[in-house]
Amino acid sequence: MLRVANCSGFYGDRLSAAREMVEGGPIDVLTGDWLAELTMLILAGNRAKGRPGYATTFLRQLEEVLGTCVERGVRIVSNAGGLDPAGCAGAVAGLADRLGLRVRVAHVTGDDLSGRDLRGARDPDTGERPAATPLTANAYLGGRPIAAALSAGADVVVTGRVTDAALVTGPGIWRYGWRPDDHDALAGSVVAGHVIECGCQATGGNYAFFREVPDPARCGFPLVELAADGSCVVTKHPGTGGLVSVGTVTAQLLYEIGSPRYLGPDAVARFDTIELEQQGPDRVRISGVRGEAPPPDLKVALTYPAGYRNTMTLVLTGLDIEAKARLAEEAVWARVPRETFDEVHVELVPLGAGLSPAGGTALLRITVLDADPGKAGRVFSSAVVETALAGYPGCYALTPPGNATPYGVYRPALIPAETVRPRVWLDGEEVGGDGAGPYGPGAPGRPDGPETPERPEPAPPGVGDDLVTERVPPGVGDGLETVRMPLGTIVGARSGDKGGDANLGVWVSTPERFGWLTVHLTAERLARLLPAVAGLRIERFELPNLLALNFVVHGLLGRGVSAGTRLDAQAKALGEELRAALTDVPRALL
Repeated sequence: MLRVANCSGFYGDRLSAAREMVEGGPIDVLTGDWLAELTMLILAGNRAKGRPGYATTFLRQLEEVLGTCVERGVRIVSNAGGLDPAGCAGAVAGLADRLGLRVRVAHVTGDDLSGRDLRGARDPDTGERPAATPLTANAYLGGRPIAAALSAGADVVVTGRVTDAALVTGPGIWRYGWRPDDHDALAGSVVAGHVIECGCQATGGNYAFFREVPDPARCGFPLVELAADGSCVVTKHPGTGGLVSVGTVTAQLLYEIGSPRYLGPDAVARFDTIELEQQGPDRVRISGVRGEAPPPDLKVALTYPAGYRNTMTLVLTGLDIEAKARLAEEAVWARVPRETFDEVHVELVPLGAGLSPAGGTALLRITVLDADPGKAGRVFSSAVVETALAGYPGCYALTPPGNATPYGVYRPALIPAETVRPRVWLDGEEVGGDGAGPYGPGAPGRPDGPETPERPEPAPPGVGDDLVTERVPPGVGDGLETVRMPLGTIVGARSGDKGGDANLGVWVSTPERFGWLTVHLTAERLARLLPAVAGLRIERFELPNLLALNFVVHGLLGRGVSAGTRLDAQAKALGEELRAALTDVPRALL
């Protein structure tokens, strides 16, 4: 088995995790994920101010473990290179020199498409071409360049933008020699990488049934024992807090996905073929994953500077909450007319059990966005504060008057994979020319040129479609005695963001409950249970093998990333909102 451990799920994760994973038990590869769409904007801002364009916290973690990793032969693979993989690799080499260690450091380039003619790129949803020159443009590379770096003898591999799963797929290719047409094995490693990419979310963190999780304050980070056929066991080091169960792994599998065909540059992983088995305490086996040839295009993350934003939050308490909110708005717009801003978003957020005729408490969030930092800054925020003594009774604010902050937007695009050339560098020298790249014409397992690959086998019946009542197990459904209760009594959920869209995965623990859920939780009912998604386009996908449904809510988060104006700007709590909604559950399922 190849033991691949994770020590970071985002830029800002627990700094002690690298040491915990290296010292907590045997591992072969230490990985970490530092990049997200928002991170690329943050790094671009840092670079513009003369700061590093990579994740500096990676070096802080590395300082604690680099000597031990060299001594034990543990390889380190990280995407902390961000917008400057070469600079990050140089900093790692400098750290090794200061520690008196002999370390071979590789970095991967080729993802950065800044300055390239991107007129051939297109939006995956609309087909539109990029409208302007982006601030950052980075293609999602796969695991093969990482494997090439490890095969060349690298102790540490630093990348820029790769898929999150590539941090596991790359070491898998290195260890087992998978060819580009070993689709099933590659797909299995993609699933393994997806499970551990977000750190403790696979070991009980953010888990709907958190009361089942022992010692969550000391939650251990995950690792996978990856086999030659792409199957794996998800586990964690003994003696750490948290939980690895079919439920926690299912929750992470549903995080930030779309259809059951999970696209990637190494393989398409069929999430509707995944089989989960609890092998013992904190050990879940993943097997049966089927793969398909990767698509002919690579995904590109484009970010753009979009202007300036400011948010002021007022607290409303007691009676007549909605009337107070109207009065507060009228007072603000009397000082700074609403129509003078490029965009205005107003959100009334109930607190506690919600609003009632008897009163309650709510937050009134007013957000303005504008190209002019002055207009969106003190002109707006001071106007809100000026209403305090002349407005609604009980007025107070949670935010002081302040300046506007810049924000950016994210747009995905597709570009022909053959136009992207990954390059691998070891100790400053290029390795093997473009041999590290799996994307060129004629590469095994992918079609020549930009032609459309063979149509994949159809998904199993019912996948992606609403099921019909005939598929409900006998005795479950309408006509039975029901109990009105929160949906989350028997349903788990995990939600997240991808640009301006939100995904919401839900699962249950038995086939009987799943039979009921597939009939009960249609896209239409979801919109009734979650009024915030009403009127938006909702895609619904079924994963019977996981006893799960996945919903993609298009446009819920506006333009996404730092342009989001909802209180829950990344839809992290959308699943919990759904679980709190009241619905009628058959008593037989309780």
